[in-house]
Amino acid sequence: MPIYEYRCDTCGFQKEYLRKASDPLLTTCPECGKETFTKMLSAAGFQLKGSGWYATDFKGGSSCAASTGDGPPPCQSGACPAAS
Repeated sequence: MPIYEYRCDTCGFQKEYLRKASDPLLTTCPECGKETFTKMLSAAGFQLKGSGWYATDFKGGSSCAASTGDGPPPCQSGACPAAS
């Protein structure tokens, strides 16, 4: 489930909530009780780490067939998705 950050426009109270995407939005501030509690737009809470992701997969529209021959082919797993 994603974590959403909410902030009250009246009192400034701010808190993160673990909620389903299908859950209704929270509107009532738990601190002051006003209906000015809104969901904030924030950065994604995950990172893609590890070797090979994006560095060799579909980067810049280059294909495995366009290899220069100066080393191992960019698709070291065998089948090239661009050659299909």
